[in-house]
Amino acid sequence: MEKPRLQKLYVEEIRSKLLKELNLSNIMEVPKINKIVLNVGVKEAVDDSKVLQVVQTAIEKIAGQKTVKTFARKSIAGFKIREDMPIGVKVTLRNVNMYEFLDRFINLAMPSIRDFQGIKPGFDGRGNLNIGIKEWMIFPELDLSTFDKMHGLNVTIETSTNNDKHAFELLKKFNMPFKK
Repeated sequence: MEKPRLQKLYVEEIRSKLLKELNLSNIMEVPKINKIVLNVGVKEAVDDSKVLQVVQTAIEKIAGQKTVKTFARKSIAGFKIREDMPIGVKVTLRNVNMYEFLDRFINLAMPSIRDFQGIKPGFDGRGNLNIGIKEWMIFPELDLSTFDKMHGLNVTIETSTNNDKHAFELLKKFNMPFKK
């Protein structure tokens, strides 16, 4: 099986450029993407468990692999949530699936966001980027007619560095559209 396009790009070009630009002494210090996590919280799952199944199917189409349900850690009476109640779906992407998803996300999905100006580079202080997406319908894998309600989606990109500037430079090399 052939390596994904972005993985090839990282190994052949990006890694050596970052080594020089960031003044690192060893190739192992160069930041890389460890994993991407897609997460959806479904508040309607409290009343109707079938909604969670629809969301799970959609995220599996987007990610290209099986998802896991997330459960409430504690009961919250005001929201009618009981402990261990399924309230969301998540999937962790690594290696080939991660690079394939990142390629589709940057080059297909993001440009189709309405009035898209770029991503605000909001790193968490440990080199990880969280991106909130209001509508998951930007992904071309999904058929609009099968979903009656829009759901948000959180995309977390975890890098191997603890330095936000290094992570920013890494994602910029992958053509991540950051706001200027």
